[in-house]
Amino acid sequence: MAKTTLTISSKNYSSWSLRGWLLAKFAGLEFEEVVTAPDDAAARAEILLLSSSILVPCLRHEGATIWDTLAIAEYLNEIRPEAGLLPADRIRRAHCRSICGEIHSGFTTLRASLPVNLKGHFPGFKIWSRAQADIDRVCTIWRDCLKVSGGPFLFGARTMADAMYAPVVTRFMTYDVKLEPDLAAYAGTIMAMPEMQEWIEAAKAEPTDIEELEVEY
Repeated sequence: MAKTTLTISSKNYSSWSLRGWLLAKFAGLEFEEVVTAPDDAAARAEILLLSSSILVPCLRHEGATIWDTLAIAEYLNEIRPEAGLLPADRIRRAHCRSICGEIHSGFTTLRASLPVNLKGHFPGFKIWSRAQADIDRVCTIWRDCLKVSGGPFLFGARTMADAMYAPVVTRFMTYDVKLEPDLAAYAGTIMAMPEMQEWIEAAKAEPTDIEELEVEY
């Protein structure tokens, strides 16, 4: 049987790679990482949000090839339902899918204005008003989820939603976005996960910087 692989790009800059990697880890799937070089044209297009068809991350498992992050999440939920990537309750499951879809397809100004950069830290970063609107919407999503679930994760236990919003948490840390106590606690929970710590350590060890993402706006 062919080995299971997950193709990813930069751990320092790629939000989509982080999502796919966390989903596979949450599912308890054993896989081998295949890392595309930072100077690969397709990888740079994905990281710099220039690609109209994002093909990273890409999961290959038992004959299946899945390259969209939401598709990866749903596939992993099919093969590993015991991992709880979706809530057991029908209504909560629908809510989880909805907020995952929202972060998957929206928040374009937030993505462009506050790119993922795990090595970076920019205290006092000036946030544009349109990006602030995206931040406010993320905070509303988190607030609504935590009010119902009581935490520590968005739906109480860890689900695909936490993987989908994890890159947003890193953006808030990098650009010193101030959060109310309950939301800051949630962000701290995400950053403290062993999987996140593993990813961050690997990101910090990456030798290559992408100049376009190192500019202080």
